[in-house]
Amino acid sequence: MSPERQPPVSVPDARVALSSASVYPEPLAAGFALSRELGYDAVEVMVGIGELSQDLDAVLRLQDEHQVPVVAVHAPCLLITQRVWGTDPWVKLERSAEMATAVGADTVVVHPPFRWQRDYARGFVDGIARLESDTGLAFAVENMYPWRARGRQVHAYAPGWDPVEHEYAHVTLDLSHTATAHVDPLAMARDLGGRLAHVHMADGSGSGKDEHLVPGRGAQPCAEFCELLATEHFTGHVVVEISTRRAEDRDERVTDLAEALAFTRLNLAAPG
Repeated sequence: MSPERQPPVSVPDARVALSSASVYPEPLAAGFALSRELGYDAVEVMVGIGELSQDLDAVLRLQDEHQVPVVAVHAPCLLITQRVWGTDPWVKLERSAEMATAVGADTVVVHPPFRWQRDYARGFVDGIARLESDTGLAFAVENMYPWRARGRQVHAYAPGWDPVEHEYAHVTLDLSHTATAHVDPLAMARDLGGRLAHVHMADGSGSGKDEHLVPGRGAQPCAEFCELLATEHFTGHVVVEISTRRAEDRDERVTDLAEALAFTRLNLAAPG
């Protein structure tokens, strides 16, 4: 009797989703439409300055219209969203959790506090754990990077930009941010182990800018990172979060989103 054949490659169960931030400056509706049109598995909703992204009823309508699931909600943590859903950061996370629960997502993506948010930062690690316990959701804290000014590093986040150093149960690893921080994403993933719950697939050249390039167009080991996820049987979400705001037209934006999806699917596999 011949031995049972093994599959030539092993592909993890992780779904490949599109971040609605990837279609900016087009609105949230374009994120849902392009996700379905291009063959993404799902959407991550970035709660931003666009009114649709802040409106739960609107998100539910888009989800139903396009029949695309939402796997994650990105809380409004950016500088430009400091007044979205008020100014209390804990209220922002609670409302993000409410949206995630309502749309059937299991993950809320959150950035660490800015250093000037002292009270928020002081209780952040324990507060995230408490929210996870209360909601049953994963609050996946994202890796950031030191800011650079005139050749010097400025530590803008507290308790820190590197989630490896803190006791978060769930972490988002963003490959544009590892490029800006000059950190090896493969080493970070290995250090995180089972705490790695969510991925923002992008690329970067290693400049001081957070570039969010199409995977394969920068200096990050994106292909090797995808293979590592497959080797480790990653079951979280792999979310394409690229910048297309400088695309000359809709066709160029669609091409970039399609290329990012093709790159991710092609490389999200390991030898069987």
